[in-house]
Amino acid sequence: MSIMKEFKEFAVKGNVVDMAVGIIIGVAFGKIVTSFVADVLMPPIGMLIGGVDFSNLVITLKAASEGVEAVAIRYGVFLQAVFDFVIVAFAVFMAVKALNSLRKKEAETPAAPPAPSAQEQLLMEIRDLLKNKP
Repeated sequence: MSIMKEFKEFAVKGNVVDMAVGIIIGVAFGKIVTSFVADVLMPPIGMLIGGVDFSNLVITLKAASEGVEAVAIRYGVFLQAVFDFVIVAFAVFMAVKALNSLRKKEAETPAAPPAPSAQEQLLMEIRDLLKNKP
C-alpha cells in the first residue's frame, strides 16, 4: 500500500475528522471561557479583593546593569496564572454541574411508552378473541 493511499485513508477516517472538529470547537469555547473570566468574573472579584495583581512580585537574582537586563524569578506571574486557572476551573465546573443537573432532570422525566404498532395491535386483538372463545 502506498504512503499516499495510507495517508488518505487516515485523513478521511471519521475519527480524525471528529477530532479536528472537536479541537476547533474547543479552541472557540476556550476563547469564550477566557472572555467570560476576564471580562465578567474578574472585575467584580478584583473589586472584592482590592484589585490584587500578583504579576509584579519578583525575586531579583542579579540587578540590571549597563545594557544587561536583570535576572529575576517572576513568581508573581506564576501565582497570577494559578489564580486565574482556579477561577476558570471553578467557572467551568459550575457550568458543567448546571448542564449535568439539566440532563439529570431530563433523564428522570419518564417518557411515555410508544404506541403499539399496527402488527402488535392486530396480535392483541387475535389474543383477546382467542381468550373469549368458548
